[in-house]
Amino acid sequence: MSDFQTKVKALRAHHEELLTRKNEPLEWGNGIYDKWKNPILTAEHTPLEWRYDFCEQDNPYLMQRIMMNATLNSGAIKWQGKYCLVVRVEGADRKSFFAVAESPNGVDNFRFWEEPITMPDDVIPATNIYDMRITQHEDGWIYGVFCAERHDDSQPGNLSAATATAGIARTKDLKTWYRLPDLKTKSQQRNVVLHPEFVDGKYAFYTRPQDGFIDTGSGGGIGWALVDDITHAEIKEEKIINARHYHTITEVKNGEGPHPIKTPKGWLHLAHGVRATADGLRYVLYMYMTSLEDPTKVIAQPGGFFLVPQGDEYLGDVMNVAFANGWIADEDGKVFIYYASADTRMHVATSTIDKLTDYCMNTPEDGLYTAASVETIKKLIAKNKSL
Repeated sequence: MSDFQTKVKALRAHHEELLTRKNEPLEWGNGIYDKWKNPILTAEHTPLEWRYDFCEQDNPYLMQRIMMNATLNSGAIKWQGKYCLVVRVEGADRKSFFAVAESPNGVDNFRFWEEPITMPDDVIPATNIYDMRITQHEDGWIYGVFCAERHDDSQPGNLSAATATAGIARTKDLKTWYRLPDLKTKSQQRNVVLHPEFVDGKYAFYTRPQDGFIDTGSGGGIGWALVDDITHAEIKEEKIINARHYHTITEVKNGEGPHPIKTPKGWLHLAHGVRATADGLRYVLYMYMTSLEDPTKVIAQPGGFFLVPQGDEYLGDVMNVAFANGWIADEDGKVFIYYASADTRMHVATSTIDKLTDYCMNTPEDGLYTAASVETIKKLIAKNKSL
């Protein structure tokens, strides 16, 4: 065996050790969910064949010819008995692409499929695509809704100026994707989610209207809109169903994460909230519930955040960020929450439908003032004293 072959063998063994590493839940959580110890997907989890040229003649030093930077913001679906994530993979060139990784148990042993997804372009090709939400819709298709980013050609001298639209594609097998025209809206949209059921015979979208690529501007929160034809989707009317508020976790902006989970007591929603700090923007996750009869009516919203970065989760490309656009509810009521930390790696937290419903319906709401927060704490103290 040549020295090159010896290096390849050692590299493959090291990679296999990473892929098969057993995960375990952390002790002493908050009772709402369990975070798991190891990240489930990192740049190092990507297949070696995506990164290395294994021809000794062409790559005698066994260099990575194509480097990967991050795995983040994954859509999720239970597919053919496997826990499948449609992962945003970012290369060293800053371009993101989609790739499917599957696990037999949802918490470890994730492996990418052989090749990334080939996503057809819209009429105007996008420079970058990312952050896909997966919805298995009652019309029989699996839809992926994602951000399609392009340079803002109205500002030719500004290489940071961008525009965002919601790209839409659908599939029957997660392998062959059919691109539909981008969603037409009056505002920029980087965060759009398809509701899994028809509402009044129409397709329903959760939106995050923004005046610009970064700034929310007049966008007031999470929007709701109905569309007649998803093959030529256009939003003409949009209403805010979950508003932003001053001095809260949603002060700067907020947006739907994955599509909501239907439960006997209402729709469970996982969303992200953003506020400004002296060290930049802080992204956290929060939850709320809406009515089964009227999905636009909020019936419960716990105050404050649901999940935030902890420990090493703070560190990465974009510090102080927790973001989720994928979760899976199993038939037995267990829920797998897939979230990214610091725009760098993927993690999993597990809970149940019953726990998440209890959390939403029995956790105090944000009173929006310090005095209200203190009174809420005092009520809990008094209740515990009386026991």
